[in-house]
Amino acid sequence: MTSASLLSVNVGLPKNVSWNGKTVFTGVWKEQVDGPVMARRLNLDGDGQGDTAGHGGEQRAVFVYQIESYHHWEQHFGRDDFVYGQFGENLTVDGLPDDEVCIGDRYRIGEAEFEVTQPRVTCYRVGLRMGEPELPALLVAHHRPGFYFRVITEGRVEAGDAIVKTRTGPGALSVADTDALLYLPHRDLDGVRRALKIPALSPGWQGSFRELLEADATGAGTFTAAGTSVATPPAWEGFRALRVTDVVTETPTVSSIRLAATDGMDLPAARPGQYLTFRLPDAGQPVPVRSYSLSSTPGTGSYRISVKHEPHGIASGYLTSRLRPGAVLEVAAPRGEFVLEDGTEPVVLVSAGIGVTPVMAMLHALAAARSTREIWWIYTARGPAEHPLAAEANDVLGTLPHAHEHVYYSSSGGRLTKEKLVDLALPVDATAYICGPVAFMADMREALTAVGIERIHTELFSALPSTNPGIVNQTLRPPHQPAELGTGPLVTFARSGLSTPGGEGSLLDLADACDVPTRFSCRTGVCQTCVTPLLSGEVAYSPTPLESPPDGQVLICCSRPTTDLVLDM
Repeated sequence: MTSASLLSVNVGLPKNVSWNGKTVFTGVWKEQVDGPVMARRLNLDGDGQGDTAGHGGEQRAVFVYQIESYHHWEQHFGRDDFVYGQFGENLTVDGLPDDEVCIGDRYRIGEAEFEVTQPRVTCYRVGLRMGEPELPALLVAHHRPGFYFRVITEGRVEAGDAIVKTRTGPGALSVADTDALLYLPHRDLDGVRRALKIPALSPGWQGSFRELLEADATGAGTFTAAGTSVATPPAWEGFRALRVTDVVTETPTVSSIRLAATDGMDLPAARPGQYLTFRLPDAGQPVPVRSYSLSSTPGTGSYRISVKHEPHGIASGYLTSRLRPGAVLEVAAPRGEFVLEDGTEPVVLVSAGIGVTPVMAMLHALAAARSTREIWWIYTARGPAEHPLAAEANDVLGTLPHAHEHVYYSSSGGRLTKEKLVDLALPVDATAYICGPVAFMADMREALTAVGIERIHTELFSALPSTNPGIVNQTLRPPHQPAELGTGPLVTFARSGLSTPGGEGSLLDLADACDVPTRFSCRTGVCQTCVTPLLSGEVAYSPTPLESPPDGQVLICCSRPTTDLVLDM
């Protein structure tokens, strides 16, 4: 490696920036500083980040980018207007290329010493800063991500300082190669194992690499660069016909519906806690698509859902009032990650109202396995008349040797509160599963956390809440038709209960226009954090994703519908 030097020190505090009709709180705008700047353990003086979950902190205290990459992008985009700090970096350097600098390398600059911890995490904000939306994907594809420093020795740094290598990291794994292991297809698993042996690699990247190896070893799923694994492909593609074998009234507003295969064969086993998605042409137009949790014992060869008749609910009204045994419904395969995990630790099942259904399936699974785990069944409703599956739950709990049952009715002064949950003296080593209204789940999570329970899973009967870091002043509105209807194929957001024609933009643009909740993504097809199940239909991508999503999934940040399609959102 040739000699390197520090060309510029750049800092900037977060500010609000207008983008795509939204306001983003971001610190990606950095400006050159004259004179020395103190490099401290968590940051440079005068610097800050808008999204501290994804940027900043001890492992990402200082971001470095190279002038050689500046020249590369100037040529690629045909631009000559770049200034220091253009890529959101704190240190603009001459030298230290990504394909030569290795994780764990240490460098002295001025009075401070630094250690390389990880490549840049791809983020839409750098595209926002540059006015080049595809840049996050290009940083990976062109092997020019830049990298983060951890501050080993605090001290002043200044433009013109020499950069002196003081230690070579173990493993000889370059920044560019590390980035490729996470974001690019055809991963070298031996390289992943080598990366995990490098102590300096940040804990976040270590966790992502461990999940990659676990997914490969167990075959349980396909890894994504979001650091999570996508579930095993569904039991069948799209929708298939299932026959209604029974409809049972559980309460005045809740009915259970039993389903079987039309050919008499056993249906594939679902995991306890998963849900089914239904397309219901006989319920109305446009055809409603809805999802309902399974409430029965997994692995019996048939399925059962329990549906609450919502006021003015087109789909629920049809299922609970007009459906009869012998009817045939269009059903997508079981899906969902809110599932009972194997283990020996205590289990806490907390639900409210119709939120009882997925945890009922979990309770059945525990009973079918003759579990000896300690099980806490905690349920709340307005009153006995609004308590579906009450007798069934009580009977199942009676078969479990270490079960505790606590039922609370608000109509008789027994509403479940955070204080009452704390008073139960739940085991702190338990895994908890919560399902019910949003406010209820928030209260229960807070109470469980207060008593020391760390493993907490929640499930909504709708789309997941949006997580778009940096977006501020978000107005939470129910999904709705966009202000201007498109002319393309019909797009149905199954979990949000909305169908609308697609337009010129991506599916993510359409979801934004409809206020359908979406998860964070780079919006360029690079990191696969905006993946959702595709229940039916086909899409085309622009730009082409760096890695194709798993079978049965669609990457909505850069996809456009080519046929009518149904998404699990």
